[in-house]
Amino acid sequence: MGEHIDDDELIAVAGRLLAIESTAAHPDALHAALEIVLDLLGPGWTVERFVSAGRPSALVYRPAPHRPAFRVLLNAHLDVVPGTPDQFVARRRGDRLYARGAQDMKVTALAQAAAFRELADVVRYPLGLQLVTDEELGGYHGTAHQVARGVRADFAVVGEYSGLELVTESKGIVDATVTAVGRAAHGAYPWLGDNAVLRLLRALDRLLVAYPPPAEPVWRSTVNLAAIETADTAINQVPARASARLDIRYPPEDTRFAGRTAEQVAAALSELVGPEVTVRLDRFDPPHRADEELAEVQALRDAVRAEGYPGGFLRKHGAADSRHLAAVGIPAVAFGIGGDGQHGPAEYADLATLGPYRRALRRFLLTLAP
Repeated sequence: MGEHIDDDELIAVAGRLLAIESTAAHPDALHAALEIVLDLLGPGWTVERFVSAGRPSALVYRPAPHRPAFRVLLNAHLDVVPGTPDQFVARRRGDRLYARGAQDMKVTALAQAAAFRELADVVRYPLGLQLVTDEELGGYHGTAHQVARGVRADFAVVGEYSGLELVTESKGIVDATVTAVGRAAHGAYPWLGDNAVLRLLRALDRLLVAYPPPAEPVWRSTVNLAAIETADTAINQVPARASARLDIRYPPEDTRFAGRTAEQVAAALSELVGPEVTVRLDRFDPPHRADEELAEVQALRDAVRAEGYPGGFLRKHGAADSRHLAAVGIPAVAFGIGGDGQHGPAEYADLATLGPYRRALRRFLLTLAP
């Protein structure tokens, strides 16, 4: 407890952590990744362990009779998306550390753990470290599971990569299935049937007029037409049923989704696509937004600027576990090291940002008022 770990030691631990194929398909690897980070912390802490749907997670804090409401909660995920075997061998080239999960976000997770180990007994407030293993699947059995069991904080720092910028906004998610029902017939006599695929395409056209696919980054709602499916296996049959799966990402400004119930969103989408189809919501997650004027946000920004970085505010089109925290009123900022290639074959962490990140996080935690 309280001992400093230098960057070289941390990178050596990162090599072992990155070698673990901690994907959803390998539950044992999820446990192994969690144990490596807990071992880094050393003994003497209270460690609450959680398991949901086979996904382990942990909450670490200074020993106390009861779990406190944390002044600051550091949040890190240790799971990764699948990769090829060579991507689970860390390779360093200059300031770049290549491996699956290097940027997203095992190196930042270790930096957060090191900050907790050094400062949790020093700061005058309850500091928590939340380690989860299912963020890549949506975070429902990690961060959301812990939140549902009463974990609370005044402020959270989610360690998603950001290049030492502060991510104060990210989009919400609507996953929906749109289904059209027609009438089957022989493909040679289409006038005897009612083609469900054509019904579906007409509905999707109306949706894509309202939300046209962007050709460049835009801060508005987007619709990804992910799949169109029918049960038919014969080409000479008019489809009687067809479905489309939609991945919708929306910012807080889109009142068709933000601030609505799932039933209201389904009704709004149904009105948009028309009566030829039915709409079912498969997932509905809120957007995330932190007030840039919050004292904690400003303190973190000041700590970053002291390291010579601009500390700018970012919006992210993808979602992170910050939305599960924001959903229960915990302001959260995503703040991590730099790198590139997230989820790709050449993912790497920028080790030149590791030292500044650690110093900025340390300064922030030490200067924050109880």
